[in-house]
Amino acid sequence: MTKRLQQARNDLEEATKSTDSDDIRDEIRETADAFADYALGETTPDHALLDERLNTLRQVRKQATGNTEATVESAIEAVEEHRESIYQD
Repeated sequence: MTKRLQQARNDLEEATKSTDSDDIRDEIRETADAFADYALGETTPDHALLDERLNTLRQVRKQATGNTEATVESAIEAVEEHRESIYQD
């Protein structure tokens, strides 16, 4: 896993701590768990997989406020940077 995806995972873990919404927390936690799988090498994320995760995070960002919104935004930026760096057939 790249540093960008690790940063995204760290941001998402922080976001789960700062939100008061169980629904948002569940969505963030599920996405953070996916990035943990990437770290363990169980799944290699491609463009489509990352797009799916980005869509989830964008929806969460719309519902979030304050620090949660900021850390989700930081995670989105990190994932987008990583996505741009991978080769697409």
